[in-house]
Amino acid sequence: MLVFGHKNPDTDTVCSAIVMAHLQNKLGNPAQAVRLGDLNKETQYVLNHFNVEAPQLLEGSLEGKDVILVDHNEFGQSADGIGEATVKMVVDHHRIANFQTAEPLYFRAEPVGCTATILYKMFKENGVEVESKMAGLMLSAIVSDTLLFKSPTCTAEDETACRELAAMAGIDLNGYGMDMLKAGTDLSDYSAGQLLGIDAKVFPMGAATVEIAQINTVSIADMLTRKNELEAQMQAIISEKGLDLFVAVITDILNSNSQIIALGNRTDIVEKGFQVTLVENTALLEGVVSRKKQIVPVMDKSA
Repeated sequence: MLVFGHKNPDTDTVCSAIVMAHLQNKLGNPAQAVRLGDLNKETQYVLNHFNVEAPQLLEGSLEGKDVILVDHNEFGQSADGIGEATVKMVVDHHRIANFQTAEPLYFRAEPVGCTATILYKMFKENGVEVESKMAGLMLSAIVSDTLLFKSPTCTAEDETACRELAAMAGIDLNGYGMDMLKAGTDLSDYSAGQLLGIDAKVFPMGAATVEIAQINTVSIADMLTRKNELEAQMQAIISEKGLDLFVAVITDILNSNSQIIALGNRTDIVEKGFQVTLVENTALLEGVVSRKKQIVPVMDKSA
C-alpha cells in the first residue's frame, strides 16, 4: 500500500506518512510512504535531525493501487487520480469534505491538533513499540501543527503525547521545538511561488473555490516587503486554477498573529467573516494562527 498526505506537504503530512507506513509494516501489511511535493525547510530539518530518509515523490498512475491517506481526506487536496485508487484507510484531524469511496474502509478522524497524536495512540492500541526515530518524527509533527502548543488547535492529548514521545526520543522539547520552527522560517531564498506553495490547500466554500496558503515567519514586516511579488504570483494562480479567492496567511509564530493578503472576486468572504476591511488587499488578524480552526470555518460560514 502507498501511504501519503496532502499536496504541498508539511511536517505532519510527511512524518505521519513515514510513521504510518512503519506501523503497517510492523503489523504485517506491506506499505511504503510517498510524498506529493517538495519538502519544506522545517521538514528537511526534522528528517536530517533524526537521520530519516525522505519518502519518494509519487509518480505514475494510481489505477489499481491500494492507498492510505494521512493528514487529509478531501480529494481536492490529495494525489491526482486519487479516484482511481482504492482507499483502504484514512487517519486525519481535519474536517470531512469532498470524500467518498466505492468500498468500506477504516476511517479515523479525531478533533486533535495533529495526525501524529492519533498515530501514537494506534501504536499503543496495537501493542507496537515506538522506536526512537518514530517518536522523534511524531513529536516533530505535533510541535509543527500546534506551534509548540501555542495554536488553539492544540489539545491536552497533543501535549501529553508530545511530552511522552520527547522522553522516548531523548529530546529537549522546548529547545528542539523552537530550533525546528525557526528552521522553517528561513525563507530568504524562496521565490514567491515557492512561498505560496509551502503550505497551500484548496477548499470549496459554498459556490466559491478558495485557496489558502500559510507562511510561518518570525517577522511579518519582513515578509510584507515582498507583497507586490506575492500578489503578482497569487493573481497568476487565480487565473491558472480558476479560483474565486486566494488568501495568503502570513503567521508570526512568536507573537501569534497573522497578516492576510486576499485577492479575487470573493474577498467579501474574508471581510464578512472576520469583520475587517481590507486595505490594499491586506488585514491583520490578531490572535489568529490556525487555518484549520480559526480561518477555514469562519470563511466557510460567510461564503
